[in-house]
Amino acid sequence: MLSVNQSQTNSTAGLQYQGLLEKVILTTLTTLSCCVFLFINITMLFTLTSKLVFRETSRYVLLFNLLCADTMQMALSQLLYLLAAFRFRLTYPVCGILAMLTDLMNEISPLTLVVMSLERYVAVCFPLRHTAIITMKNTAVAVVAVWTFSSLNILIRVILLLDFPFEDLESLQMKDFCSDISMFLGPMSGVYDTAYTYFLFLSASVVVTSTYIGVMIAARSASTDKASARKARNTLLLHLVQLGLSLSSTIYNPILIALYRIVTRIVFVRVQNVLYVCIFIFPRCLCSLIYGIRDKTIRLVLLNNLCCQWRRSRLL
Repeated sequence: MLSVNQSQTNSTAGLQYQGLLEKVILTTLTTLSCCVFLFINITMLFTLTSKLVFRETSRYVLLFNLLCADTMQMALSQLLYLLAAFRFRLTYPVCGILAMLTDLMNEISPLTLVVMSLERYVAVCFPLRHTAIITMKNTAVAVVAVWTFSSLNILIRVILLLDFPFEDLESLQMKDFCSDISMFLGPMSGVYDTAYTYFLFLSASVVVTSTYIGVMIAARSASTDKASARKARNTLLLHLVQLGLSLSSTIYNPILIALYRIVTRIVFVRVQNVLYVCIFIFPRCLCSLIYGIRDKTIRLVLLNNLCCQWRRSRLL
């Protein structure tokens, strides 16, 4: 009897060790992937500030705004992921700040893609008026409008949280891990988030799709630069892909909830890590890869900066 109990104890300890080892490996791989993508994004941001032509061209300024939001969103998501992986529970105020900042960065990306799509549409369909419409002043106004609209949405979410009776809680320490869903403390918060998400991505999809169709129609015109129209059309198509990837982050939690009910815990953890990298990490680096490879002006400077920083890191 003693040998049976000892065997069961050893088996349980072995499974716990295997689960811990796998968790460490998955967390390490995820963190390394995030660090690599953050390195690329930060180098891209440095590249866009290193030349005067980048700082004084509207589409590069918009690209910088998009990359800045994606980089901050990636860093915040990885921070929340590590806190959950190490079972570190925050207080409601701290979690609220992190969750709201993550939501803010996540909403700026699709709105910036809309502005970038409109800029490409004007460049192809109204080439003679492009310099008069797409000025640095108008670009700055568009960027401020994007941040203001996203901030107002966050303000509304904060106001909805004020209805929750925090004074009735025994402690402000959270019983669950910090995430945006854990901050849906009232029934209206979840309803508002769903309605706003549908409105945002439906509106953004309509605008980006409309500009894509407009550029395709303009490409058939004899007076349009065919090469420029084709390049703009491909750029808008990539914007649609980026928008779809941004939208995929909104179905991340429903997918996990469905999987949790039908698969074992080990399989669930593995799938969760894969989905996290594919939905949250990789799409945030896609913008750097797209423009870093397609744009000849950026490509040379970016490769030079990447090589210089890699050599510098080896020397250190």
